[in-house]
Amino acid sequence: MSAFLENVKRRAKENKKTIVLPESMDRRTFEAAATVLAEGIANLIIIGSPEEVAKNSVGLDVSAAQFIDPATSDKTEGYIEKLVELRKSKGMTYEQAKNLLLTDYMYYACMMVKMGEADGVVSGACHSTANTLRPSLQIIKTAPGTKLVSAFFVIVVPDCEYGANGAFIFADSGLVQNPNPEELAAIANSSAESFELLVQEKAVVAMLSHSSKGSAKHADVDKVLEATRIAKETYPELTLDGELQLDAAIVPSVGQSKAPGSPVAGHANVLIFPDLDAGNIGYKLAQRLAKAEAYGPITQGIAAPINDLSRGCSAEDIVGVVAITAVQAGK
Repeated sequence: MSAFLENVKRRAKENKKTIVLPESMDRRTFEAAATVLAEGIANLIIIGSPEEVAKNSVGLDVSAAQFIDPATSDKTEGYIEKLVELRKSKGMTYEQAKNLLLTDYMYYACMMVKMGEADGVVSGACHSTANTLRPSLQIIKTAPGTKLVSAFFVIVVPDCEYGANGAFIFADSGLVQNPNPEELAAIANSSAESFELLVQEKAVVAMLSHSSKGSAKHADVDKVLEATRIAKETYPELTLDGELQLDAAIVPSVGQSKAPGSPVAGHANVLIFPDLDAGNIGYKLAQRLAKAEAYGPITQGIAAPINDLSRGCSAEDIVGVVAITAVQAGK
């Protein structure tokens, strides 16, 4: 286990939060829950019918979790009424709300957070990003002052001299398809805050491109240049620079050569990719070729931490994201 994850788990244990796991139809949920409960990382609420829970938790000790069956819980009626109230401007009826809460456990999980009965949600092992985030944006909404919701991965590369002892944030690598300059700047600011919260070191932010300081001319480069200008103007406290190629951003000798005088070149630990294609490809390259630990996609900008999982995740990945979610909830 990396020093990063050990530190996150320690902080989660010191300030214990309640996290909802709505995917009782997946065995990995219970494997992760058994570890989370045994290590005391968080209190857990698992949503599901008694039949689902019994079938998928065979041989695992998850007895310390709280189990909620929407079909029989005395909380459900109040959640239906609250959901109707929240979505009445969109035409939500009582029957629609009831159907959503009884059939889509992610909606139920978000209502638990909305009503103050839980601190965060981890889902996505067997649901798409859209199915995970739609309920959270409809019910919990964005955090005050946040321009948009975005997603990042914490990447921890073993035996790595770059970044913060091999720890980086890659963003946006999970949600915003083709951010415009204003959105890229907002993603940079949110990602710097997330890095400092989770890694507990100063964020050094690189706006990545296939060009370093004018080495190439293209509209794609112009977008990153404009995002850099906006970010520096809007968030002057950030240590941020661009446009930088990846090697110029993280390798000191290359940074000195390609961007002399840059406060970021050669030292970046928060990597802002120009679009989702680049961010997604980048994190998977690091994960598969550098054997990096990859935690995410972690969302930022929602009023409470609601985190998505990759559908290829392991139970260990879920444990890591639960710990990260608990630390986000405690900030």
